[in-house]
Amino acid sequence: MEEKKIGSDLPAEVGISYLPHHGELPAPGRATEGSAGYDIYAACDEGVLINPGDVKMVPSGFKLSVPRGYEAQVRPRSGLALNSRIGILNSPGTIDSDYRGEVGVILYNFGSEEFLVRRGNRIAQFVICKLPDVCLVELDRLDVTKRGDGGFGHTG
Repeated sequence: MEEKKIGSDLPAEVGISYLPHHGELPAPGRATEGSAGYDIYAACDEGVLINPGDVKMVPSGFKLSVPRGYEAQVRPRSGLALNSRIGILNSPGTIDSDYRGEVGVILYNFGSEEFLVRRGNRIAQFVICKLPDVCLVELDRLDVTKRGDGGFGHTG
């Protein structure tokens, strides 16, 4: 895969490699023309039972090669959250450009009933995001703002 320059008019190419347990599952894809995320399907051989308050890692059956200057963000599916109270514990999960392992989805059951993930269920989505090119500069003093160091819940 040829690396694309950030800022180029050409789309960034994200490589994907399927693992044997991906099998006949659909490739990650966008559900509609305007969808931002690529659906991730559960590549578990057997069902994964998630009890209320439990967390489970569910395999995707694929690996990504994200170009430098980008990340893939693994995000929850709104339908799973609304209808079954299933979310992603570390949302969004980040797939760095130098990670080459299987994409795993850390699902959490926020509900009061058990939830069974079956092979082929759409369990999450990933979005490719361009990262800004920044550098950290150590300063003796930071600029002053009206908010200052007001943190969690400071506005009521």
